[in-house]
Amino acid sequence: MFILAATELCSNIPSELKQIISAIITLIKIAVPILLVIYGMLDLGKAVMSQKEDEIKKGQQTFLKRLVAAALVFLVIFITQFIINIIPKGDQGDGFWTCADEIINYDS
Repeated sequence: MFILAATELCSNIPSELKQIISAIITLIKIAVPILLVIYGMLDLGKAVMSQKEDEIKKGQQTFLKRLVAAALVFLVIFITQFIINIIPKGDQGDGFWTCADEIINYDS
């Protein structure tokens, strides 16, 4: 019953939505490191320009927190894709895992 519902659900999802979700995941994987570098440069640049030791330490702590947050976002995406890719799919190409694989790893 559940497999039938997952198959119907996946076939009812428009390919445009699958493409948008896949593009968002790719955008996150590209934008997170770029934004981390930009905001890190701004935080540390402001701290160094102020020439105060406590401001420099505060800027370093902010950058470290952003680095950890970016790593967590990246790890969640990586682990999700890894798990979905490693789980064997059914011979008939149906079920939840096949649908999730189609959505996350959409190839036009």
